[in-house]
Amino acid sequence: MFESLTESLSGVFDKLTKRGILKEEDVTAALREVRIVLLEADVALPVVKDFVARIKARAVGREVLKSVAPGQQVVKIVNDEMVAMLGGEAEDLNLAAAPPAVILMVGLQGSGKTTTTAKIAKRLVERNKKTILMASLDVRRPAAQEQLKVLGEQIDVATLPVVAGQMPVDIAARAISAARLQGADIVLLDTAGRMHVDQGMMAEVAAIKAASNPVETLLVADSLTGQDAVNVARAFDQQVGVTGIILTRMDGDGRGGAALSMRAVTGKPIKLIGTGEKLDAIEIFHPSRIASRILGMGDVVSLVEKAAETIEQEDAERLAKKMQAGKFDLDDLRAQLRQMMKMGGMQGLLSMLPGVGKMKNQMAGAGLDDKALKRQEAIINSMTPKERRHAKILNASRKRRLAAGSGTTIQEVNRLLKMHKQMGSMMKRMKKMGSKGMLPPGAMPPGMGHLLPKK
Repeated sequence: MFESLTESLSGVFDKLTKRGILKEEDVTAALREVRIVLLEADVALPVVKDFVARIKARAVGREVLKSVAPGQQVVKIVNDEMVAMLGGEAEDLNLAAAPPAVILMVGLQGSGKTTTTAKIAKRLVERNKKTILMASLDVRRPAAQEQLKVLGEQIDVATLPVVAGQMPVDIAARAISAARLQGADIVLLDTAGRMHVDQGMMAEVAAIKAASNPVETLLVADSLTGQDAVNVARAFDQQVGVTGIILTRMDGDGRGGAALSMRAVTGKPIKLIGTGEKLDAIEIFHPSRIASRILGMGDVVSLVEKAAETIEQEDAERLAKKMQAGKFDLDDLRAQLRQMMKMGGMQGLLSMLPGVGKMKNQMAGAGLDDKALKRQEAIINSMTPKERRHAKILNASRKRRLAAGSGTTIQEVNRLLKMHKQMGSMMKRMKKMGSKGMLPPGAMPPGMGHLLPKK
């Protein structure tokens, strides 16, 4: 997410912060570069102009240019203004309505609307303990209603039975009535999309909205379409009225201009972002955290939250006991590797750590990707239970067997065993320090430190 934007802005700010004294010309030159970077990232021109003007008004003041670290002050101002441009505070879904509360999903065909509907349903069930009924109002696209039914079965959420020949407004009314009878808290209405904005589409959505009186009308927009996503958002808001925006495919958008423009152009908050294909890959849009990621400052808060969501309490307690006893076998290492994959893989984790984004090219050269984690797990899977418990018995012939069995090399087997040994040593140090699972200050998570490129 935002890779090219982060890389370009980091280059601009590095030059700025290395200067001991800043002149107004230095700030002007840096902001000229920022302007170019944002335009190349598909941020709308009026948004860029306003953003740069606000930064310049604050950055060329006496208190900044005469401060001890003027470069850092300018970066802070950029961060503050970016947070403001993205909306300031995070806004979750509004569920303050008498049940059944209606959430209307709108957007173009192909934006990921149906999948996003299921993602929201799953999130509301798991996090808010709500009872959900989903209904597809798409009578045009072949198998659209069946798609939502299949997704509902996957996440164990009820979907409205299909009645052939029924029109969208009637389906909406039937869904609300069924939800009321079933005691559902929320009805999610998935409307039909088109390949482009047209009057027929807008009239249909407006009629559904009038009939269902939704508490939220959420526009699902594909972030990969850049400026088109912003234009679509403006059109939907002007003709139908939306209460919030959901940006999909944020995991594949290296530029991120749509996210930066959307709030400023429409005045409507980005409430959620889709970060992958899995049905749990959806997050609340936090402007401050997104700004930190864009500016290469990491997002440790989201990292901790993601860990809390994916770590099983039982496994964590078992590992903590072993750590306190100074024990750490290859079964534990395998569990850690699987945990990293659940949390977004190597790149997903490292992108949230402050400063690591600047080493992106080095990390790519070092082969730090999810395939490396899978190869390491394959090596451990090729071991016998005894070998996983007692790594010391792994001699040269056993290592050759493991390499052949896992489709890797002896060098990769040795690297894995070295990582395990380092982690074991860290556990023993923690035991001596009396630590209960806390890492030494400045340390990477166990076993990850040696993976980072050397300076």
